[in-house]
Amino acid sequence: MAVRIRLRRMGAKKRPFYRFVAADSRFARDGRFLEALGYYNPLAKPATVNVKPDRVFEWLKNGAQMSETVESLFRQINLLKRWEKVKAGSPGDDIEIKSTITERKKRRKKSKAAKVEVAEGSSTSS
Repeated sequence: MAVRIRLRRMGAKKRPFYRFVAADSRFARDGRFLEALGYYNPLAKPATVNVKPDRVFEWLKNGAQMSETVESLFRQINLLKRWEKVKAGSPGDDIEIKSTITERKKRRKKSKAAKVEVAEGSSTSS
């Protein structure tokens, strides 16, 4: 059985929150799961994350794989740093696990003037 730690979508329409769950990879996204490991609320400002690190580490020790999204979230809250220390044999208590994730800066669109300059520069050089 291939176990994955992934997100399970919950909440109302257009008001999602997610649970971190350990589930068989063949199960549906919002279907059956083996154990709930925490939650993630992206709508809160800043986004909140609550995880049971000891249970996550237990699943990882037993061979569970993380989805890309879960791995990214765990990296942002420093859980992966602590996991590396635990794997190496130290307790990893010196690394604090965050409970919030700061929002990334949004990319700004280039202004029309900058686009025109780029277009004119490339046409004159040919």
